[in-house]
Amino acid sequence: MYFEEVKKKVSKISKKKDIIILGIETSCDETSIAVVKNGREVMSNIISSQIDIHTRFGGVVPEVASRNHVMAIVNVFESAIREAKIELTDIDAVAVTYGAGLIGALMVGVCFAKSLAYALNIPLIAVNHIRGHMCANFITYKDLTPPFIGLIVSGGHSAIVNVKDYTNYEVLGSTLDDAVGECLDKVARVMGLGYPGGPKIDKLAKEGKANIKFTKDSLKNSFDSSFSGLKTAVINYIHSLTQKKKEIPIKDICASLENEAFLPLIKKSIRACKEKNYSKLCVAGGVSANSFLRENLKKEAEKEGINVYFPELKLCTDNAAMIASMGYYNLLENKGISDINLDAVSSIPL
Repeated sequence: MYFEEVKKKVSKISKKKDIIILGIETSCDETSIAVVKNGREVMSNIISSQIDIHTRFGGVVPEVASRNHVMAIVNVFESAIREAKIELTDIDAVAVTYGAGLIGALMVGVCFAKSLAYALNIPLIAVNHIRGHMCANFITYKDLTPPFIGLIVSGGHSAIVNVKDYTNYEVLGSTLDDAVGECLDKVARVMGLGYPGGPKIDKLAKEGKANIKFTKDSLKNSFDSSFSGLKTAVINYIHSLTQKKKEIPIKDICASLENEAFLPLIKKSIRACKEKNYSKLCVAGGVSANSFLRENLKKEAEKEGINVYFPELKLCTDNAAMIASMGYYNLLENKGISDINLDAVSSIPL
């Protein structure tokens, strides 16, 4: 009965001048709830991070993440409503990340979202976490519109996509194995830099020289990428120096790693723009905060007359504002409208 009633409301809600979406994000180790108006105006975006908890383990422990989501989500929800200065009756729909991510962590957010949507008798919108990352750009750049090429770089995903419209994505290429963020984190762990490794590598790379060659890009004529070989080559290089009791040039390794990880992605993203005759390139995902990527992509894209868009730093990592934004565009297109049988899914296609 709930689902039938809600389906009738979707058309009416989508015609409103102002649509308020409450977004919920619990795919990994951030518990986040946000309130966003019309997909772009952030009224609140509360994030409770578990980084300090997982640092001592050297990475995210799924069971620990799930339990901490359970403990945090009610307080995060109340803070988001309070900061947005709204009543529960002002919420038009609830958008939630249902995949991809850690299954236990996702279930916490999905169950909370289903309960809330059912209690308020409003639409429940299933959101693809990775598509949500792309929407962080719509919040940062109020006038940005598709079509454009999207470069998605995170701990679990690396892809180049043709964003034809707000909800219409064509995957041009993706990683065949590890994601770029995973590669950085695992190398950082081997070097004893701790978790999260990506930001630490980025900082040390500024003081090093990219004078070490680890691999070559065997996929340079494709939009696909591969990072497992690079990860293995760097780790083997470190182990070889250790066995020979030689000094490990950590700063040079970091600089060389970033060089080999990001330059192929930069070249492929620009080539995708040229092939599609697009003048806009949007970057999304946690690794979009990397300074080497930001500086070099902007420099190379400028040579080709391509405008590059990066989310503001606080929207690069997992957050619910981007989920609410994606939920808004799903609602307008009548996509992802779900019932209380919605399940969390650990892996879903982009």
